[in-house]
Amino acid sequence: MKKLLIFFAAGCVGALANSLAVWQFGQLGITSAFGVSIAPSLTPGWLYPRIVWGGLWGLLFILPLLQSRLLLKGAVLSLFPTLVQLFVVFPFMANKGLAGLELGLLTPVFVLFFNWVWGVVAALTIKFSR
Repeated sequence: MKKLLIFFAAGCVGALANSLAVWQFGQLGITSAFGVSIAPSLTPGWLYPRIVWGGLWGLLFILPLLQSRLLLKGAVLSLFPTLVQLFVVFPFMANKGLAGLELGLLTPVFVLFFNWVWGVVAALTIKFSR
């Protein structure tokens, strides 16, 4: 049970880092400079579900793969929320087209990067919680 709590909490910390990165890139105009329309406002309504989902995704760290290479494991596990965002959330829930391409052609690259941030920060949180 302790491991699950650590993995959930680490996923939440990773999601906070991910969310701050997404928000900061939007604030600095980095995403728009690359033709991607992702620039959210940092509000509780935007942040809260992202942190909860990040915690739920963090439970994937229970999977017994790459145990000795935690950062690589975080990077690999970040592909799961990336695929869901690109092929479920964007096209069916947000109506932004397959892979969110209506937001810009480089949207998948940014999603991959932002979710990598989640995976690495979650992995580091797990590593330093032991």
